[in-house]
Amino acid sequence: MTLCITLLLANFAQMPETRKADHVDTYHGVKVADPYRWLEDDRSAETGAWVKAQNTFSEQYFAKIPYRKSIRKRLAMVMNYPKVGLPVRRGEMYYFTKNDGLQNQAVWYAQKGLKGKPEVLIDPNKLSSDGTASLAMMAFSGNGKYLAYGISRGGSDWHEGYVMELSTRKLLPEKLEWIKVSDFAWAEDSFFYSRYPAPEKGKELVGQNSFHTVYLHKAGTPQADDELIFEDRAHPLRYHLVSTSTNERFAVMSVEDASTGKKGNGLHYIDLKSKSRMFLPIIDQISEDRFSLADNVGDVLLIQSNRGAPLGKLMAFETRTGKFRDKPVVSETKDSLSAAWTAGGKLFLSYSKDVADHLYQHRLDGIFEARLKLPGIGTVRVGPGQLDDKDLFYVFTNLNSPATIYRYSIASRESEVFEEPQIPGYDPKLYETKQVFYTSKDGTRVPMSLIHKKGLALNGKNPTLLYAYGGFNISSVPYFNSLRLALLEQGFVYAVANIRGGGEYGENWHEQGTKLKKQNVFDDFIAAAEWLISSKYTSSDKLAINGVSNGGLLVGAVINQRPDLYRAAVPQVGVMDMLRFHKFTVGAGWIGDYGSSDNEADFKALYGYSPLHNIKPQGKYPAVLVTSADHDDRVVPAHSFKYAATMQEQVSKERPVLIRIGTNSGHGASSLGKAMEETADVYCFLMNELGVEPKF
Repeated sequence: MTLCITLLLANFAQMPETRKADHVDTYHGVKVADPYRWLEDDRSAETGAWVKAQNTFSEQYFAKIPYRKSIRKRLAMVMNYPKVGLPVRRGEMYYFTKNDGLQNQAVWYAQKGLKGKPEVLIDPNKLSSDGTASLAMMAFSGNGKYLAYGISRGGSDWHEGYVMELSTRKLLPEKLEWIKVSDFAWAEDSFFYSRYPAPEKGKELVGQNSFHTVYLHKAGTPQADDELIFEDRAHPLRYHLVSTSTNERFAVMSVEDASTGKKGNGLHYIDLKSKSRMFLPIIDQISEDRFSLADNVGDVLLIQSNRGAPLGKLMAFETRTGKFRDKPVVSETKDSLSAAWTAGGKLFLSYSKDVADHLYQHRLDGIFEARLKLPGIGTVRVGPGQLDDKDLFYVFTNLNSPATIYRYSIASRESEVFEEPQIPGYDPKLYETKQVFYTSKDGTRVPMSLIHKKGLALNGKNPTLLYAYGGFNISSVPYFNSLRLALLEQGFVYAVANIRGGGEYGENWHEQGTKLKKQNVFDDFIAAAEWLISSKYTSSDKLAINGVSNGGLLVGAVINQRPDLYRAAVPQVGVMDMLRFHKFTVGAGWIGDYGSSDNEADFKALYGYSPLHNIKPQGKYPAVLVTSADHDDRVVPAHSFKYAATMQEQVSKERPVLIRIGTNSGHGASSLGKAMEETADVYCFLMNELGVEPKF
């Protein structure tokens, strides 16, 4: 091991050089150099050559690690088990996904009744030669006649739309193009969806997306015949997303415009019973408050919102009067309302308390009936409900419990195991999990979840991986990942910090980690690392950190602010250029969380923590592995390209700065094979840099 590290260190001084250009921008009187601006052109020959050189350099690093093949083999072993998805019922037919083990994409099956014989409905593994075409936006019509679905190519957020006739399982002739930030919302034999105009050729993966427009598509007709339902030529950066009620009587459109800096949305509806195509206001103006459709009860729309209730409530909107009732259907409680929906003539509510989910059954008028008995403390995901449901299906998981499907009887209010995964060689009794609370810089109490082998010695010598996200009102919930076993088996501690910016404690928790308060996010994460060290779980020499997307931004920011705390860092598909993120694809939609460099006060804050702009020249940094992908059209690769080039140029050469750029992949891995390859390299990097010699 020592020899391997020594050989690797000898090469760090020869990290690839990147051409610098004399490019300077001026923001509110401040000149900001951007010498690697040319790397934003991801289709140029020079950028292509740079990517090849960087991948070659990184491959040289990984090729010298003697246990790389063993890790890949171990990941394949722990992932090679059947994985079944939540069933969707339409009449007597059930539809669900299953991955037999190592298939690149899960296969959709159709089955008559719960004990019928499964038959293949769609096998996405046949959509591309390398398994990187995947299914998204799956939507079964309420009448059970059709399935609308999208196909993503190579991990892109662009989707092609198709329609299948379920009785014959034949594709109808249409193909819908340039769909992004959308669902398929059925209304009898037609569905609403949102799309953009065709982008400029060659700019499909980087150009700013403008004029999100709603259409109504009738099954079996060409896209050219789609009915234009809503467009807004005055506000090019707004999103318009349509959903329909379970009985398909109402279409509800959410309107968002984070480019204005507002985190909330407007809400409008069409009563399809009236045959109107004109949206009427529920919430006419976009504000800081969030509103979403839970369902309808007759003429009344049940609307989930945080207006005047940061932890969430359920309100009743009377379509006959165009007004909300004075009294909520379900008032705000001390816990955070995550979701509300109906099934089988009942109202169901999901709450989060200290990052643990709880489910409740109510009457449609909001009167409480029962709390569902869950198998433990963890995370729950519920399948879609229908008006005539007798059962509800949900998945339960936590850091130590593989995702298990349960069947809940609405009448008896009892749950039973429906589908339980069997992971080869996995024994949950070998591991222990716990939730701890630590204090951040400003005194805020922050939760963190841990998993590790039983009998762990608190001696400060345990290799530890700390993960967090901290943004966009998204909670970092505990869930099981069999690939993580390859770390836990080698004595790693895995920690998830539930820092501000997320949705763990409602809108106030989110708001405290946005815009001018974004530093709270970094302070919370730094405090988590300090707690792990002071509590003797690990030390700075044994601590690695990881974050993805907004979490990649987090990692980039905290290693600038406290490089001494960590031995290794893995920012994945991160938002690294905080002055230009809104110039690409859907980036303007993040201004509600980040602010914008176009605003002077926001610029000052963004410039003060932007990972790209705060790298310390000749600073001693942890070893860094940046990951990105060539088809990431959400956080475009230029973020990671410019960041890696700047790090390689400026920081001390004592430790490696590597970038791994996936091919034919996107913001998330485009196939299971690619996910395992990237995970294997991340784990190799972590073990090598933390001095862990695995025993497989």
